[in-house]
Amino acid sequence: MSKEHKAGFVNIIGNPNVGKSTMMNAMVGEKLSIVTAKAQTTRHRIMGIVNTEDWQIVYSDTPGILKPNYRLQESMMNFVDAAIGDADIILYVTDTIEKWDKNAAYVEKLSRIEVPVIVAINKIDISDQEKVTALMAEWKERLPKATVIPVSAKERFNLDSILDTIIGSLPVSPPWFDKDAFTDRNLRFFASEIFREKILENYRDEIPYSCQVEIEQFKEGEERYEISAVIYVMRDSQKGIIIGKGGSALKRTATAARMEMEDFFQKKVFLTTFVKVDPDWRDKKMELRKFGYEE
Repeated sequence: MSKEHKAGFVNIIGNPNVGKSTMMNAMVGEKLSIVTAKAQTTRHRIMGIVNTEDWQIVYSDTPGILKPNYRLQESMMNFVDAAIGDADIILYVTDTIEKWDKNAAYVEKLSRIEVPVIVAINKIDISDQEKVTALMAEWKERLPKATVIPVSAKERFNLDSILDTIIGSLPVSPPWFDKDAFTDRNLRFFASEIFREKILENYRDEIPYSCQVEIEQFKEGEERYEISAVIYVMRDSQKGIIIGKGGSALKRTATAARMEMEDFFQKKVFLTTFVKVDPDWRDKKMELRKFGYEE
């Protein structure tokens, strides 16, 4: 008699900058979520799919939990709430720096849900055994039904323990996606996210949070992809900063984006870029829908 197939949605939630995207990429084995030192790097809900003959895990990375200040952030939090509502397993990522009550309302929510919860205490590589042991005890007290696992996503330490716990908790189910699928997103989406990552890395202060990248053209030729990207900013002064003196800043950022795209797509990329001003894009429903933040 053949083994019953298991499949389920493992939704990754947590506060900003605890390493959710690093965790997602490590568990999937692909760089699907952008990772920088800045908060609010992840804006969308991004799925990564891992398959074997016996099971399928659909990981879902989500934006960091925050109190919304504008419509874009409200949409980001809707992704988080949806992830809590449709999970088969919740992977709550915290770290060795933040206090458990940084977002007490979500911890309280996790204590009441019916699905299995795994608390991953990340970044143990920058802590010590005594502190990690105390944190594990505190999380176990707060969420008695949860499995608490200390890890380092960056160093890929103890991720096998998380995987074993997930597999043990997966419901019996046929696969949700084709067995050769590794994400629910298309290449155009990853092109825009790669470009946005380079903006986060190359600009300071409010600039990255005022920017959105739209891929206006994504054309696959025999030799290369032809990609046209538009960077939306909110003010003329930001446009000047993005472009830089003589176009130097934009050229540096676009070159870094093109090189990463070529590495990700395994194909040459011809990239053209434009910068446009749209003062209210973060609060306009139509604009947010265009960028994939609203239904």
